[in-house]
Amino acid sequence: QVQLMESGGGLVQAGGSLRLSCAASGSIFSLSVMGWYRQAPGKQRELVASITSGGYTAYADSVKGRFTISRDNAKNTVYLQMNTLKPEDTAVYYCNLRAVLNFWGQGTQVTVSS
Repeated sequence: QVQLMESGGGLVQAGGSLRLSCAASGSIFSLSVMGWYRQAPGKQRELVASITSGGYTAYADSVKGRFTISRDNAKNTVYLQMNTLKPEDTAVYYCNLRAVLNFWGQGTQVTVSS
């Protein structure tokens, strides 16, 4: 069983930065694709960024150049560095681990004020 625990969300002004962390339990972290998703009120959950076990990254067009995903396999942790935040980045951010099955964290709220 895999458990994911996000942290690092909060309230920030537009133009500010936040760093999200997601710590995973279990032994499959290093073999898994890790992703950050977000869901704003009234909208569908969307993929923000992902990183493979080999470190290949992909980003949604809306966050390219502003967000950076990284992982530390020794710590079973994936990060999302978010810079130049905009009000439209406001959402609940979820960590995802994709192996044979999908696992989700409980989410962390990010609120960007204008």
